[in-house]
Amino acid sequence: MSLVTMEYLVQRAWRDSSCIPAFNVGSLEMIRGAVQAAEALNKPIIIQIAERLLHYSPLEYIGPAMVSAAKEATVDVAVNMDHSRSMHVITKALELGFTSVMYDGSMDTFDVNIQGTRQVVARAKTYGASVEGELGLVGGSEDGLSDHGIQCTNPDLAREFCEKTGISALAVAIGNAHGDYPTAPELAFDILDAINERAQIPLVLHGGSGLSDDDFRKAVSLGIAKINIGTASFNKVTQFADNYLSSAVKPDYFGLNEAMTEGMYENAIKHIKVFTGMA
Repeated sequence: MSLVTMEYLVQRAWRDSSCIPAFNVGSLEMIRGAVQAAEALNKPIIIQIAERLLHYSPLEYIGPAMVSAAKEATVDVAVNMDHSRSMHVITKALELGFTSVMYDGSMDTFDVNIQGTRQVVARAKTYGASVEGELGLVGGSEDGLSDHGIQCTNPDLAREFCEKTGISALAVAIGNAHGDYPTAPELAFDILDAINERAQIPLVLHGGSGLSDDDFRKAVSLGIAKINIGTASFNKVTQFADNYLSSAVKPDYFGLNEAMTEGMYENAIKHIKVFTGMA
């Protein structure tokens, strides 16, 4: 039980019709809370950070902490560089010991996306790491600063994309979006079913925060083997921090630290249980 690749985890989950939760983290408190939850339930997880968030949590600071936490965990943990288009950032993450990277060529043309993804797969292979690619356009963004709209993944192109790139997992767009949903989304499960039939590799759902438990379960039954949770975790950590600061007679840093860790722990417990069929 230790640091493993994303491919190892999602392949096993895909075969078992289960799912690996992938928690975006931005601090030591969030890393601790996610790993503690995984250990409490004896379930594997992925911890990851998106390139857009490195402005707040520099890779050279948070990356070693993520890798160290995975190595010390009593359960399997993969460390993923999420949503990156920069070969410099991807290479830096791999040098720090990240076991997977997600290359986001979703805004490129199909051929350009294949070309960029193949280059990342070749680079990751030299480090023994796996790669997640994306086809289609998931709405919103990790930091809430942009939204390029939603373009559902074309099932007829999914197999070609997977075969030509050599990725280990495919992120799909089926009406999902990053960030908070203003209204409950209508996920295109018929498209997901068709993608699953054609792609024949583990699928990934981004923008998981705010979806219903039933949506999660149905997505997993149709080939989703990794679900990203970011906004829900950041919101929960903020909520717990706010509750502590407003209720403590004399707030201090160490109490705040524990409150933030607890917020991440609670959110991770909830999602691990749903994704793995425990709830």
